[in-house]
Amino acid sequence: MMILLVILLVIVAYVLYSRYYPVKGVPCMDEKQSKEKNDSVTLDIRDYNTSSKESTNDSIFMPIAYLKRYHHEIPSKYIYIIASDKIEKNLGIRFLSQRGYQVIGYKLANCNCKNKLENLF
Repeated sequence: MMILLVILLVIVAYVLYSRYYPVKGVPCMDEKQSKEKNDSVTLDIRDYNTSSKESTNDSIFMPIAYLKRYHHEIPSKYIYIIASDKIEKNLGIRFLSQRGYQVIGYKLANCNCKNKLENLF
């Protein structure tokens, strides 16, 4: 019984880690900064309903639910992600990193980046 409880605890801890623990080494940046650094592709992993309201130019629309099936259609190894929330961002970055893509930055739909706040003042 104790072994089953430990296994269940490990599974729950892994799920919580992959969803809620932030990914280190991937900065929140503006799209212009990502284009200056590398020839990257902008990947919008928000739902179609959300991304259609706030469309961006030259981006690939692929909701997080479709990444597993269609990640091979992403043309570049350098990716800039647009996500709607932190959970979606964490799951997307971890999935793409495991598949060999290099995520150079991200933007949340309602982003409060320190860099953006410093530019305002």
